[in-house]
Amino acid sequence: MGERTVRLKAIAAMGAAALVTAPALADTLVDIESEHVDESVDMPVFKVDAGWPNLPEDMILGQIPGLAVAKDDTIWILTRPNSLDATETGRDTDPPITQACCTKPPHVLQFDQEGNLLRSWGGPQLAPGESTVTGRGRDAVEEGDEQWPANVHGLYVDADNTVWIGGNGNGDHVVLNFTADGEYIRQFGRRQSTDGNASTQFLGNPADIAADGESVLVADGYINKRIVEIAGDDLSFTRAFGAYGDDPTGGTRAEPFDQSQATSTGDGGANTTSESFGDIVHCVVRGPDDTVYVCDRRNNRLQLFRETGAGVEFVRDIVIADGTGGTRSASDVAFSPDGKYVYVADMMNGRVWILLRETHDVVGWFGRNGRYPGQFIWLHSVDVDSAGNVYTTEVNTGRRVQRFVLQAGE
Repeated sequence: MGERTVRLKAIAAMGAAALVTAPALADTLVDIESEHVDESVDMPVFKVDAGWPNLPEDMILGQIPGLAVAKDDTIWILTRPNSLDATETGRDTDPPITQACCTKPPHVLQFDQEGNLLRSWGGPQLAPGESTVTGRGRDAVEEGDEQWPANVHGLYVDADNTVWIGGNGNGDHVVLNFTADGEYIRQFGRRQSTDGNASTQFLGNPADIAADGESVLVADGYINKRIVEIAGDDLSFTRAFGAYGDDPTGGTRAEPFDQSQATSTGDGGANTTSESFGDIVHCVVRGPDDTVYVCDRRNNRLQLFRETGAGVEFVRDIVIADGTGGTRSASDVAFSPDGKYVYVADMMNGRVWILLRETHDVVGWFGRNGRYPGQFIWLHSVDVDSAGNVYTTEVNTGRRVQRFVLQAGE
């Protein structure tokens, strides 16, 4: 289950004493591993900014299962304080067990373009309900009606600058909506309540959210295997669909999900032509021209849909790194500002694939598995700002956010 209490830490502005002094950008840009596969098409070229972000000097980041670049080009991340232990956050114990760094971060952090922390918040006290938990992990027992997720997963910041959060921990069958300052607005679903792929009321460990004002799409994908659409005004259920736009099939996962299942071969391996989504429907992303991209990660594919007045129509499968095992490939999707390129985060291979959106052919890629700047461990999320810079986050032991500065190609 993980830690269920996190202190609220509202930071509206950070003074110079609280931040690590940032060196000049040119001094922190580092070359990265990449390959231009199709040289008949221009490819964006990046360097990683090894000095970004500027964290408060006593803060360390945990796993980061959510990332969003807002309309104002601020960068939001969703962290898991519960993924850190006392040896990493010794200043949080009473008394502190370290004379040096560090403290846990709040769950939600917002940065400006320079990487300065603008605000941060999170924790059970911000959502309805209250619970007590005994035990840990799969043996945890919760009593109560607390609505803040036990293990946060998925972040979206909409055009009104409100923040959406999901979760894939034990009982996390809810998406929550907050103001930019962390004030609770509303929710769909309810923790501890799930009722399968046909439910019009409950979710099953939602992984991702995409809201455009008219409706909210939810990748309901760690217990269930579907995309749910709810109305933007009152969050009433509109529809749900599975692979190829058909009714959701493939059954549900027995609760609770744990991270070891992300590398399981119990499903028989990836099936890029499966008639149902695999057992992690990891992302739902609205793209240009009324398109919707769904990350069917465990089947090493994206499914592309187009929104119509009557719902969605299936367009095509987009296979990402066929033959990949382990955590599999397609984890998240983003787009260049001009809509020419699609960026696909590949968790297992530690790469960001660059596709030409017109054909969805591979133009090239950047990154590799590793722990140095420009490398990835459990690459989770990807997004892009208005200048074409790419941002990524990592989970498991990766635990960081990175900024890749566009050099040429757009």
